[in-house]
Amino acid sequence: MSKVGIRDVAKLAGVSTGTVSRVLNDHPSVTKELRARVTGIIKELGYMPDPSARSMRSKVSRLIGIIIPDLTNPFFSELVQSVEQAAANHGYNIIVMTSLDHAAKEADRIKQLTSRKVDGIILVPSIDFHTIKLPKGLPIVVIDRLMPGYSGIAADHRNGVRLGVEHLLQLGHRRIGFISGPSHSVPANDRLRGYLDAIERTGEQAGEQADGRAAMAGSPLIAEAAFDYESGRSAGNYLLARARNERPTAIFASSDQQAIGCMRAAHDLGIPIPAALSVMGFDGIPLASMTTPRLTTVKQPIQDMAAAAVAVLLNKQTAPDLDNPILFACEILKGETTAPPQPDKH
Repeated sequence: MSKVGIRDVAKLAGVSTGTVSRVLNDHPSVTKELRARVTGIIKELGYMPDPSARSMRSKVSRLIGIIIPDLTNPFFSELVQSVEQAAANHGYNIIVMTSLDHAAKEADRIKQLTSRKVDGIILVPSIDFHTIKLPKGLPIVVIDRLMPGYSGIAADHRNGVRLGVEHLLQLGHRRIGFISGPSHSVPANDRLRGYLDAIERTGEQAGEQADGRAAMAGSPLIAEAAFDYESGRSAGNYLLARARNERPTAIFASSDQQAIGCMRAAHDLGIPIPAALSVMGFDGIPLASMTTPRLTTVKQPIQDMAAAAVAVLLNKQTAPDLDNPILFACEILKGETTAPPQPDKH
């Protein structure tokens, strides 16, 4: 059987080869009805366009680079998967690289992607991203960790955490511990501010905490930790290793991995969840639904963020102002790790 070509698709669809090409390139001038007819013929014939030929004709590579700090982090793994799906919807493939959260490695990855003629880069900046000079002329969209001077897309970390802490307050908790992320992390600082916002509104625990991270050293209810499981376990031990009437009745962790580590710390200390301790996480990674009990968490809309990043990169959506990033609202995924606090026994 001879190979199906673009002329075969055009002939059967009753259009020109140029129209088929515009459909394949997701050109906005093509009507929905025409797009549906042509794509239907493409599927019927099993037509597979030659990506190298398309690249030569259109002077685009149909490739998007994505650089993340750490592929082992479940949040970033899900982000990559979501970007890949969003890119495929526009006829693009992705190249994934990791910076290991090092500025020098990140600069090298950007250089490599630039040499491979990618059509743009989606970047989760390294912690010290401010030391990197990014190439001019190559479209770059920053996601998750916002970066001054570049179009940014992220979850609304601050209001997401505030929403979660308010959930705990509505259950009746007043001694609410908080496991923060690293002090040099932009999302971590936004999440801390969300916690402080909610606590300050209650008029309790606020005190000097309203000044932000500077008060952390003096607050027994805040622990700074990396976003991983083991750091969450250590922070949980710190917050829970005290008399029952002094320890928090609820803990909000800045990541699901931290929250799961905190749950382990509570288990090791013989503190049942949620009977004696409520725990909430942040991110909404699939692992959150696999714990026993299932973790209540604040979910970031990762798929929506990825879709927006790809659309902005490919000029399918208006890029946000440099000082006004696109922020996506988070939502609570209720599991089984939160409940009203038990009354103190004296």
